[in-house]
Amino acid sequence: MRVAFVGKGGSGKTTLSALFARYVASQGAPVVAIDADINQHLGMALGMDEAELPLPMGAHLTEIKEYLRGGNPRISSAAAMVKTTPPGRGSRLLRLAEADPIHTRFAAPTPHGPRLMVTGPFDEDDLGVACYHSKVGAVELYLNHLLDEAGEYVVVDMTAGADSFASGLFTRFDLTFLVAEPTRQGVGVYRQYRDYAADYEVPVAVVGNKVHGEGDVAFLREQVGDDLLVCLEHSAAVRAMEQGRPFALADLEPANVRALRVLLAHLNGQRKDWARFGRQAAQFHLRNAEAWANRATGEDLAAQIDPDFVFGPTRVFLSR
Repeated sequence: MRVAFVGKGGSGKTTLSALFARYVASQGAPVVAIDADINQHLGMALGMDEAELPLPMGAHLTEIKEYLRGGNPRISSAAAMVKTTPPGRGSRLLRLAEADPIHTRFAAPTPHGPRLMVTGPFDEDDLGVACYHSKVGAVELYLNHLLDEAGEYVVVDMTAGADSFASGLFTRFDLTFLVAEPTRQGVGVYRQYRDYAADYEVPVAVVGNKVHGEGDVAFLREQVGDDLLVCLEHSAAVRAMEQGRPFALADLEPANVRALRVLLAHLNGQRKDWARFGRQAAQFHLRNAEAWANRATGEDLAAQIDPDFVFGPTRVFLSR
């Protein structure tokens, strides 16, 4: 199952992404956590030092594309492969449990169970000339080519606010958790995200964060209604973690542990809709091809869509 954590800057989505990934891993499940935020702090929240971080996917896009395209005859070269290029017959597909070159090169173990992948920060050559979404495109390609199954989890810390809608990445998830503080600004991001997501069948649940009491819960309930799934109370243990002090899941307040349990149960209750993934992958690829990618590559990228390829593990033989 794939889940995204979104919200306004400062809402705590990175912290919750890390807590959730750690909690799921503590239940014995394989977990890959991906830092797709322009502010790359997920590794720190997962207890890693900077020297331990994996290779940034965004800096190795050509290598990733070359591997994923495999022997797909519809993709002429890595240069002709863009962030929305869907897999087809001959493409290399990924599994969380397999030691393929993508997971071996770009996923690093963390001290608490999840493996971490990162898009990487802006570097000096990017400043003033590149958009961060070019790096995030590595995550979209990864998810397009991933065959995740029951009991396997990908947790993505997304860019803040509505920036997540700058590509088709927001449709690549089984569920999106929108982290909202009990403020008008937090609720405003929720409304914007809800309205955008509704047209694309993207399930969204609101997670209240930094809640201080029943008044905060009542405010969120009044503003978001039944979309409010659960609230996490203000946590001294989490503050200690954010300050770099020793932290274990056992240090969390019982109410917050229960909240993480609710998040996992809600995610597990989602239906995996491979047909939607495939339909929307083609939709966004055609949209990007017409808007800029055909011009940028000098090819008609609509031809990259394989009409006989079906998303999902039942058709994995198509990539062999």
